[in-house]
Amino acid sequence: MPIPSPLRRALLASATLLGLLGVTQAQAQNSYPNRPVRIIVGFAAGTGPDIVARLLAQKLSEGWGGQGVIVDNKPGAAGLIAASEAARATPDGYTLMLGETGQLSIAPSSYNKLPYDPAKDFAPVSQVVSADFALLVNPQKVPAKNVKEFVSWVQGQKGLFMATFGAGTPGHFGAFMFGEAVKLKPEAVHYKSTADALGGLFNGDVHGVFASVGLATPNVKAGKLLALGTTGPSRAAALPDVPTLKEQGYPSLEFSSWFGIVAPAQTPPAILAKLSADVRKAVTAPEARAKLEEAGFRVTGTDAAGFARIMAADTVTWGKAVAATGFKAD
Repeated sequence: MPIPSPLRRALLASATLLGLLGVTQAQAQNSYPNRPVRIIVGFAAGTGPDIVARLLAQKLSEGWGGQGVIVDNKPGAAGLIAASEAARATPDGYTLMLGETGQLSIAPSSYNKLPYDPAKDFAPVSQVVSADFALLVNPQKVPAKNVKEFVSWVQGQKGLFMATFGAGTPGHFGAFMFGEAVKLKPEAVHYKSTADALGGLFNGDVHGVFASVGLATPNVKAGKLLALGTTGPSRAAALPDVPTLKEQGYPSLEFSSWFGIVAPAQTPPAILAKLSADVRKAVTAPEARAKLEEAGFRVTGTDAAGFARIMAADTVTWGKAVAATGFKAD
């Protein structure tokens, strides 16, 4: 039966529109980027996220034929200022964010009013690196060589005082996870930064701290601090002689922070696909990988789907830790 001409014209119009959409997406992917791309970072210059973002920006620029990639530091409010701005940005691929665990997986549980929704306002692109933590003590103040000795020593003290690099951070909730695993109730002592928290450890004001392996390594190698264990799934490349907490009988103490690229929701799929491939290629290149590992990171370079799964799973994991502490930020 011949198709009536009005219906035939409608079908032809639909096919033409779909074809044009396909061409438009392909053109967008092929021409992107044709102007500078901005990567928002919610932390100050010189911090771990900034180091990762600047190396990534350099490698992306090289891969894009010298196209500019700008790192825009927007520190404050534990990264919430940066995340709020990135969530409201035009979804065209020219504004991205190097997000981290706190902004994307912890904040939904730890804040009463969050100015963005990580699951709805962002499109995952790629988890770039993961940062394990080291449990540090001052060997001049704490007579312990491993976790069991540390726990035994603390039991004879007037409580367990753990420094953190800010309320609501992985180091904060990691301290409570540690307390739960060793059957102790820690008292969190919040500092403004990891450097300040390490200062408290040097002064003997606190008993321990979970610091990123990258920041812990120089002090450990210099003999100023002692790493009792690390929180990764395997030993940290920068501290190969330090056993993981899991190795020492604490399987629940496997946690880390991570940094990954996200784009505003509704960014065109073709651009997201190109971004994901280009970011993964940039961070897994031998030179970039070596520099990131030297800085204490584990290079992951996941695809978008893998990053989405990690964000969702960690939102559940950290949500339980937040609930256990009863912590809520305004």
